[in-house]
Amino acid sequence: MRTVRMLTAAALAAGGLLAGAGAAAAGSPSANASASPGGGAAGPTEAGTAFRTATPLQPGLRATAEASTGDYLYWVLPLDSGQRATVKASVKLPPAASRHAASTWRIDVYDGLRRRQACTYGAQSATAAKDAASVELSCTLRTVRPGAEPWAHDPLPGSYYVRLTAAEVAKEDLGQPVRVEVSAETRDTGGAFAVDGALAQPLVPGITARLAAEAEGGAAGPAGGDRPAAVGEPDGGWSGGRWSDRWVWTAAGGVLAALAGVFGYSLTRGRGRPQHVPPRG
Repeated sequence: MRTVRMLTAAALAAGGLLAGAGAAAAGSPSANASASPGGGAAGPTEAGTAFRTATPLQPGLRATAEASTGDYLYWVLPLDSGQRATVKASVKLPPAASRHAASTWRIDVYDGLRRRQACTYGAQSATAAKDAASVELSCTLRTVRPGAEPWAHDPLPGSYYVRLTAAEVAKEDLGQPVRVEVSAETRDTGGAFAVDGALAQPLVPGITARLAAEAEGGAAGPAGGDRPAAVGEPDGGWSGGRWSDRWVWTAAGGVLAALAGVFGYSLTRGRGRPQHVPPRG
């Protein structure tokens, strides 16, 4: 009976460890839970026109911009290992009376090496009818991994560039004014996607020169310079994949295995001994 009580208490303690791991993963920093580009706190009010001039955008903020149909609009946001990001865009189109045909809009996401990342789901491309007032786009990326093989195309920690443009539009409609809203939400996936190894540095353009300059006590970038836009980092800095709740699950599994061994031993330790036979007479 005492053994059963000990096993029950230990099992409850292991359950507490697992619950704590889930709570830590749920409580880790992530973007706001707005369901549309119209939600979230206000962010930047402009967009870049190339990778080099991309406007920095933190997850959870809503970026807006006034642009013209046919422009290429760029934003850049930091994504860390274990995060799964969803980028949303809303384009308010010109009045229907001034448009000549339907238009197709597209949103693409590139990593720090400017490799286009695939969308797991979402309306990455959408066609707006001639009389449509707006068009909505969405792209959910794969979970960012802390490391990968050199030949792999896995998303890695670093800067991610969002590009929005009209993929197909009538020539007569080029240059007409539009208003766009872009936001990004992130969700921490925990240790389920953790792997061994991690990048020495996140894939952020210009980060090597910046870290070298900081180590020498100099400026963080070229003097008065054309500093890369993508030097931002997530709240709390880059994790680098050093910690994941997979460690907690492994420890809890070891505890449960040890308890199972103790319980099995307690069931079998009295068997196999010769029974005492009282003397006759």
